Amino acid sequence: MTAMLVSRRSLVFALLALGACRAPAPSGALRSTEPAIPPRQAVTFPEGWRFKAGEKAAFGERFMIASNQVLASDAGNEVIRAGGNAVDAAVAVGFALAVTYPVAGNIGGGGFMVIRMADGRAASIDYREVAPLAASRNMYLDAKGNPTNESIVGYKASGVPGAVAGMAEALKKYGTMTLAQAMAPAIRLARDGFVVDSQFYLSLKSSQGYIGRFDAKDVFYQNGEPVKLGTRFTQPALARTLQLIADKGPNVFYRGEVGDSLVAAMQRGGGIITSQDLAQYKAIWRTPIRSTYRGYAMYSMPPASSGGIVVTEALNIMEAMGETTPAWGTAAYAHQLGSAYQLAFIDRNSKLGDPAFVKVPLEQLTDKNYAKELARTIDPRRKTPTPPNATPISDGLHTTHYSVVDDKGNAVATTTTLNNGYGSAVYLKNVGFFMNDEMDDFAAAPGKPNMFGLVQGEANAIQPGKRMLSAMSPTIVLDPQGELLLVVGAAGGPRIITATSQVILNVIDHRMSLADAMRAPRMHHQALPDTLMIETNGLTKETEAGLRGIGHGVRYLGSLANVNAVMRVKGGWEGVSEPRVGGTGGTSAR
Repeated sequence: MTAMLVSRRSLVFALLALGACRAPAPSGALRSTEPAIPPRQAVTFPEGWRFKAGEKAAFGERFMIASNQVLASDAGNEVIRAGGNAVDAAVAVGFALAVTYPVAGNIGGGGFMVIRMADGRAASIDYREVAPLAASRNMYLDAKGNPTNESIVGYKASGVPGAVAGMAEALKKYGTMTLAQAMAPAIRLARDGFVVDSQFYLSLKSSQGYIGRFDAKDVFYQNGEPVKLGTRFTQPALARTLQLIADKGPNVFYRGEVGDSLVAAMQRGGGIITSQDLAQYKAIWRTPIRSTYRGYAMYSMPPASSGGIVVTEALNIMEAMGETTPAWGTAAYAHQLGSAYQLAFIDRNSKLGDPAFVKVPLEQLTDKNYAKELARTIDPRRKTPTPPNATPISDGLHTTHYSVVDDKGNAVATTTTLNNGYGSAVYLKNVGFFMNDEMDDFAAAPGKPNMFGLVQGEANAIQPGKRMLSAMSPTIVLDPQGELLLVVGAAGGPRIITATSQVILNVIDHRMSLADAMRAPRMHHQALPDTLMIETNGLTKETEAGLRGIGHGVRYLGSLANVNAVMRVKGGWEGVSEPRVGGTGGTSAR
């Protein structure tokens, strides 16, 4: 799908609004302290790179929210101002994104949330979709054993949604508000509408051939054109659905009238989700992965997400390579980091899956001694090819991440998705939302690439009731004194892992400001294809020549992932919403 575009004017407006809403922290509220890292260092980006170094981030003295859509971030802001905490706000943002950012925000998909409370408690909740009970290993293969597009588009592409269950469960355990209170901003946005901005319009325009084939054409398009820029867009069916969930709780989605409507649509369209699938769905609390990088503690997501393991493994390899990393932007650094990703993705693609179905060697893969063994295989003078028996992976590109820090020091990192942009393209018009196409995240044909060129192994083969593997990497970082430092995550399929870890590296190793850490050129390696992917104009000619000289294949791509992050600074919090997609802004603070 075409990358989402938005106007700079909208971003400027959002950031100006931030400045206007700053206020002194009240007595007893958390006042952030200066991070326990040396002062930020200036960085020089390659000539021709799209961003300038030294840009400022949005600032808030008390709290900060960063997402892909400013109205959704404002929903979280509203909830915190009303006395809610970061979990309340995260739930508010999640439901609001289903209204204002339907390309990825959702109630018809799923996600992962990592929570770290101010008192030190940490938790993670897995509300990934699951394969319906009628799913089978070869359901997406043709007579010749090749994958079809039924895992990507249409009614058979959907897994059982987990978003409503997951957000409700997170709120119940760690929130302070009722579901109705947390959902009030989203219900208002759906019922009363919002003004269509360039991000929303251009997303619909670029995706018209995809989502226009189903019932979305009657809601999001008029006379063959997307809803007009600058007009107020309402979604009465979605407003009714959200109000039902707020009034009756998540069971109305899984055992009540919303679920009944979903199942009826699946039956009409040839899908396989049943009432039994919905009734059996459960979000799962999991112990977050706790790791360290050069003395900084990190909390990240365990399987069925691969993100926490692979981010940890790659950073452990980087740490094992030496007390300091090579200078940012050099061939030595790109080679070292690309090799670390290559090794970590080889493990990811062959060993990870739903832990209810696969024995995942989590302790081994996140062990620093194991990383030292891998680091010793990296030759600084020569690139090592990916073994021919390695397997590729699969992950959708249109995910969305949001980071929340409240005025008490609670933090939430949430990544949620429909997989492809607008999911399976199936829009349930009676209840007002898109369905996911997460079944494509399984290895439909182990050893063969999916729509994103990723190849996976047996561990991620389709089985009824199984969660498909994900690259989502919501991460919370503490400084060496144990104080909250960074809340970060990304959208972008397998590039989520590499983008998230590079922001962490840029902050810790290269002493970049958050704005520079987010704007710096990114790289990606996923083992197969055995190519170092670089953002266009992201290397100097000297660095590219150095990489090619030691055996790297280099491929340039427009953008690698979509990150949203919040970081502690002296006197408050900085937030940056991904600049690569422009911005209707995404940050909201006080």
